[in-house]
Amino acid sequence: MILFPAIDLIGGKVVRLERGDRSRCKVYSDDSVSVAREFAAQGATWLHVVDLSAAFEEDEEARAANSRAIKAICQVDGLSIDVGGGVRSLARIDELAGYGAKRIAMGTVLVTEPGFAEVAARGFGDLLVADVAARDGQVKVNGWRDGVGLALDEVVGQLAEQGFRHLVYTDIARDGMQTGIDVAAYAHVAHVAGFPVVASGGISMLDDIRAVAAAGADVIEGAITGRALYEGNFTLAEALAVAHGEESAC
Repeated sequence: MILFPAIDLIGGKVVRLERGDRSRCKVYSDDSVSVAREFAAQGATWLHVVDLSAAFEEDEEARAANSRAIKAICQVDGLSIDVGGGVRSLARIDELAGYGAKRIAMGTVLVTEPGFAEVAARGFGDLLVADVAARDGQVKVNGWRDGVGLALDEVVGQLAEQGFRHLVYTDIARDGMQTGIDVAAYAHVAHVAGFPVVASGGISMLDDIRAVAAAGADVIEGAITGRALYEGNFTLAEALAVAHGEESAC
């Protein structure tokens, strides 16, 4: 299982939000590249980066700072970067691919413009990741602020039909709360999609990583962890060992 340590960016700074709430933001570092290099030094091979300033449609200065940070992070040796947040055009996909991103996640536009989603899936294929977030079974968009009147199963099924084969599902109620992970919810989304998904939201302890890894490769492709790492609940080395089934070596 791929373990993705997460870097969420606002104005170039590494932050975490609670339940996606912009007003409940904690800054962990002003130097995102150093954080990425530290993750690489601890054994990470993938990194999940979210451009929250773009997702929240913040001012140009904040978005430019994030773009500079993302471009620099993509140059860190040994890391493959999965990046998303506010990706709503083919031009932005091209820009992020030019930075060196190995996966590019799209969320809002896939739901609000299904025709665009189909075109993007045909044009960029395996590079793209569908980023779906929901609360109480209802999909949320625009930085998780807005509902669209669509059920999670409906959206996931449509994205699978359009050709997406990577999908991050975020449980909004658990994201940034360190309340534990609902493995059954991810198993359900994987069943609807017809392929394994990446779990996001709620990992608070090593047992959560054990639980998603135990679900099997046909259910879980990977898991994203952020706040639990920054708060010191466990080290990245410990988490990677669990994800790779190598705990006995630690």
